[in-house]
Amino acid sequence: MAFYYDDFNSFIKANGKKTADIIQEVAKAVPITYTPLHSSAPRRFPSNRKRTTHRIVSKTGLFNIEKWKQHKYHAFPDIVSIFIEARWRWTLVYCFLTYMSTWLIFAGIWWLILFYHGDFEDDHLPHSSNSTAWTPCVREIYGFTSTFLFSIEIHTTIGYGTRSLTLECPSAMFTMCMEGIVGTIMQSFIIGIVFAKLTRPKGRAQTLMFSKNALINQRDRHLCLMFRVGNIRKSRIISVNFQAYLLRHQTRQGDLLNGRQLKLDLLVDACNDNIFMFPFSVLHRIDENSPLYFVSAEDLLRSKLEILVVLEGTIESTGQPVQLLSSYINKEILWGHRFVNMIKFRHDKQGYEIDYSKFDETIQVNTPLCAASQLHEFYMDNIRYNYSKNSTHKHICCCGSCKNLVYAQDGPALYS
Repeated sequence: MAFYYDDFNSFIKANGKKTADIIQEVAKAVPITYTPLHSSAPRRFPSNRKRTTHRIVSKTGLFNIEKWKQHKYHAFPDIVSIFIEARWRWTLVYCFLTYMSTWLIFAGIWWLILFYHGDFEDDHLPHSSNSTAWTPCVREIYGFTSTFLFSIEIHTTIGYGTRSLTLECPSAMFTMCMEGIVGTIMQSFIIGIVFAKLTRPKGRAQTLMFSKNALINQRDRHLCLMFRVGNIRKSRIISVNFQAYLLRHQTRQGDLLNGRQLKLDLLVDACNDNIFMFPFSVLHRIDENSPLYFVSAEDLLRSKLEILVVLEGTIESTGQPVQLLSSYINKEILWGHRFVNMIKFRHDKQGYEIDYSKFDETIQVNTPLCAASQLHEFYMDNIRYNYSKNSTHKHICCCGSCKNLVYAQDGPALYS
């Protein structure tokens, strides 16, 4: 995390000692390094200190939650979910092992039935049974290999060849019925698993993407939190719905919070959220009803918060629902930035072109560094005055008091 600035010394002189004290205080609280805006020097962190990131949801949508001391009836594994969520290589291995183990088990059962019936005696084997008029349970069985092949024939219902069942052994007839039932159930289970894996929307969700960072800038005199969403496939997602939640891990007093979720109201920027044609920005206006109303740039650096974003929609081609999750921690929220335009019209192709190489690209803009509550109070106190004669800047905010004005672009821009 770093402060970026063009001329730090001139900024301190222009804004007074109080602003410099604020920046130095933030620098002591957060392990940062001051780097010029156009410098190529890498960001440096203390080598003897390990960087840890406290987040509940990863950038790829996986939950960083591990459950301990569950009751046995609660912790019983869901076999179907395990097979569906496993990788294809492991699913195929499980299917192979399931088939082989079933064939071997029933081959052993068949061998025991024939062994106790006496079919494996020398004078009862197929090459000598015709001379002794012996009737075996199963014809043309010589040993375990023959029973294994006979088990496969029953399980796969490919039809009998020279090996066939006789009416000599009732236990053999019962075993044949049981193997047929078990084989039907097992094949139905495996076909259902494969079909569920082929049609699940997880692969389609990987073609949807959230921006690497969330941004905070000013729109219509309101501070707004925004992030960008894109679809890299030509197939559309319909009935799109967005949700966002603030997961605050620590209060201002330092108390830890577990599982507290505050919903953020979202607006889709300049498009209907039911039609997902172009990459667009999703906004959260930081007003009186927002949990971020009293959060300033300095508070954002100090706070331990996480913003969970959820995209829900329906795949147009299959009609199946799809859900994508991601999150932004305080280090991934850029204050005083906006996204670069990535859509342009190509006259030679007579169509629009989307440059996804600019999907995460941002530029710095004038943005107040104070909280939205302070900005609103400042506007209300000075709404009757004419600022055009006394200030050349449009975006001015009060940081701490109305006498100390801080500008996000002329001063340090806080971003991670």
